Amino acid sequence: MQKIPMTTRGAELLRAELNELKTVTRPKIIADIAEAREHGDLKENAEYHAAREQQGFCEGRIQEIEAKLSNVQIIDVTKIPNNGKVIFGSTVTIVNVDTDAEVTYRIVGDDEADIKNNLISVNSPIARGLIGKELDDCVNIETPNGTVEFEITEIEYI
Repeated sequence: MQKIPMTTRGAELLRAELNELKTVTRPKIIADIAEAREHGDLKENAEYHAAREQQGFCEGRIQEIEAKLSNVQIIDVTKIPNNGKVIFGSTVTIVNVDTDAEVTYRIVGDDEADIKNNLISVNSPIARGLIGKELDDCVNIETPNGTVEFEITEIEYI
């Protein structure tokens, strides 16, 4: 089975979600099913069917998280010496050469990616273009609007 790269924070968030599902969500759904059963005929009981559907989603998510955590490869970038290269887990500040627009991204695993919080997947075009590059390197990255040239102005291992 292929290992899934993940930052320490990403693994902690998945464990917290798993704990929430097992200790809070699952018991609530079980209680909802029991209450709906008390209302009588299950064939036409919309509350019962909705609760069973929620149970299916919850159990599926629990299995998905457990599978990911069993195959996770946690990479703690703070314990890696900063060799000046962009690697998984590093935080990179880049500047668009044409517009001077500056943006900072953290390269994370697929499950952690959240572009609104500047967390980009290691498999995204931007991350793939940055991995292995060094400070002050210029990188051409293919975007939906064409090729854009970026300069790496800062690399942090935080």
